[in-house]
Amino acid sequence: MSTPPRPILSDAARNRLIESRLTPNFISMIGLIGNLIAVGFIFKGWWIASGFAFAIGSAMDLLDGKYSRMSGKATLFGAFLDSSLDRIEEGIVLAAIAWQFAEAGDSAAATAVVLAVTGSIMVSYTRARAEALGIECKVGIASRAVRVVIISAGLFLADITIDGHELAILKGAIYVLAVMSLFTMLQRIFHVYKQSKILDAQKAAS
Repeated sequence: MSTPPRPILSDAARNRLIESRLTPNFISMIGLIGNLIAVGFIFKGWWIASGFAFAIGSAMDLLDGKYSRMSGKATLFGAFLDSSLDRIEEGIVLAAIAWQFAEAGDSAAATAVVLAVTGSIMVSYTRARAEALGIECKVGIASRAVRVVIISAGLFLADITIDGHELAILKGAIYVLAVMSLFTMLQRIFHVYKQSKILDAQKAAS
């Protein structure tokens, strides 16, 4: 008989955290600062440091929503801020990566970053638009957490040279990110198409 997973925080520690003045918006801002630091490190070419900063900043982004629900401190503006900063942070980090590719004269990789940004934005937009229509839309392989893992891995391993090619692993990560994000966008469009047909049929029958 398997034992249930142990909680990350004890009940006492969790209660103290909830009773503190820490707000979800503050956690969101810490995430923004972490990603801005990551951008600075990317411009310097400090890849491992940028990977750490991006991972920590993104962890804050993934935590703030959970903390807001756990603490009961959720607000409408907080939810809006959380979603907006997620898009901004991912965009500025990818823009910094694109700049490095452009500096290296790798136009194909820089273009892949643009496609990755487009796919990332559309993954979020399709979910938001679907939910505005009353359709839950969490399907797809490239969730925010998955995209964070791919980018983090690319940054951490960017210093490794393959057959004399620098940034080869980071480039591969960007190509994977672009393909997965665009594929997820198509998955969500198809999902909404199927669900909307069901809802339209139910509306016509009523």
